[in-house]
Amino acid sequence: MSFDKTDLKRRMEGAVDNYHKELSGLRTGRASVNLLDPVNVEAYGSKMPLNQVGTVSVPEPRMLSVQVWDAGLVKATEKAIRDAGLGLNPQPEGNLIRIPIPDLNEERRAELSKIAGKYAENARISVRNVRRDGMDAIKKMLKDGDISEDDEKRYSDDVQKLTDEEIQKIDKMLSDKEKDIMQV
Repeated sequence: MSFDKTDLKRRMEGAVDNYHKELSGLRTGRASVNLLDPVNVEAYGSKMPLNQVGTVSVPEPRMLSVQVWDAGLVKATEKAIRDAGLGLNPQPEGNLIRIPIPDLNEERRAELSKIAGKYAENARISVRNVRRDGMDAIKKMLKDGDISEDDEKRYSDDVQKLTDEEIQKIDKMLSDKEKDIMQV
């Protein structure tokens, strides 16, 4: 068994990337096409991501629009957006659905900050789980006599440094998102 630092780094970065995607779905006061990423539309007998049934665009800073490709899916798309729990009120006009982005009140801003914090904690846990896997592998290699104690110390320090870097990225992303949410 060998120590694979690049695999650990890849897995930790995967957790950070996933966190970034979760954050992009949190609504601030501005329109963003990523806002509709969590929306799945009931289409053709299965649930499909919104971007597979229409084109999402930002025609104005406080407006999203969805150009639905199949006229038969306009109602299902409107319902999916309304039921997604994003606090949005879609307005269909033919195959186009306009979605005004309402102002956020203080209560909603605080709630979004809490959700961002929860996402951050989940991401930190994921990174720490990868760290634990790496540390377990190092201990096993030492026990099996594959590496010396000096190597074990050096590898453990590398894994800890990697963990600290990824946690720092998560904390920075959370801080930036909280500033974004709380801007009036």
